[in-house]
Amino acid sequence: MRRHKRKESSEIHLGFQIAPMIDVVFVIMLFFMVMAGKVKVEMRHNTQLPGTVELKEGIITPDEIAIRIEDDGQVYLNDDPLDAPETKNLPELAGNLIQLKKSATASKSDLLVTIYGAEQAKYERFVDCLDALTRAGIEKVTFQAGAPE
Repeated sequence: MRRHKRKESSEIHLGFQIAPMIDVVFVIMLFFMVMAGKVKVEMRHNTQLPGTVELKEGIITPDEIAIRIEDDGQVYLNDDPLDAPETKNLPELAGNLIQLKKSATASKSDLLVTIYGAEQAKYERFVDCLDALTRAGIEKVTFQAGAPE
């Protein structure tokens, strides 16, 4: 009888085992397939940038148009005095507002107007300013008491 001599574990060479490696790859692939369903899809955000328009004259449209009415009836458009306090229909104010409206329409932007009224300003002057805004076709108007900040 022959007895086989047992080899020590350091002498045994089993070769490259591919089966456990394939199992690990399939588990990782299964993980990514399951997690792919949980990913949130980002929605597209449509933005429109303002277009460019060639103008004969350079007209700068400020971010906010401010009309200030003082106690004596003087009307200011962005700190520039317009029309005399006695003028009822405010032709200078209306002309400037019409130009600003045309510029805003050409650049496809909104024109926002804030009317600031002094404490002792007459309501009649507010109505005159609203009439000028109506002639210019400006619809987005807000009111604020006191001077602009």
